[in-house]
Amino acid sequence: MLRIGLTGGIGSGKSTVAALLAEAGLPVVDADQVARDIMDPGSPVLGKVAEVFGADLVDEKGVLNRAELARRAFATKEQTEKLNAITHPAIRTEAERRLNELEEAGARAAVYDMPLLFELGLDAAMDLNVAVDTDAEVRVHRLVEYRGLDEGDVRNRIARQVSDEERRRKADVVIDNNGTPERLRRQVNTLCERINAFSL
Repeated sequence: MLRIGLTGGIGSGKSTVAALLAEAGLPVVDADQVARDIMDPGSPVLGKVAEVFGADLVDEKGVLNRAELARRAFATKEQTEKLNAITHPAIRTEAERRLNELEEAGARAAVYDMPLLFELGLDAAMDLNVAVDTDAEVRVHRLVEYRGLDEGDVRNRIARQVSDEERRRKADVVIDNNGTPERLRRQVNTLCERINAFSL
């Protein structure tokens, strides 16, 4: 099975590209969804997070206050590293299990949608690495304007991710998302043609 790594900075439109690839028939393993699933009530990962970042993050039903965890975990580099040490190994294991399941089910290609693909060195396990590239100021504007995020928080998160230059350099395919939705769709269609040629 052809494994396609998909990445992009926060607010780049990576999720839109993943949705277009799914629409084209490619199964997508979403690292963000995996990250949510491993924090389900009662999970060992959630228990460890509560132990490190505060039991008050979990309500009486066992549900995590994700916004407050993000605020605490992204406050400093050290705090971010503490969270990553707990969650990244669990995300990696579960994502690998889901990709293997797709391969066993006969999928010819699958997408691993992972924001930290290059930061964690996971690109090495992929056959094709795709980066969605959008100017930082455009990303800040989108996240503040349309998702209601705090500008300072957004800039902090961008600063903690790998640089756009490095992402472009490491990717096999760069999708430019500074233009129109139609232009984005055309680029995704071209990528799908390339994937189909690979996985025949």
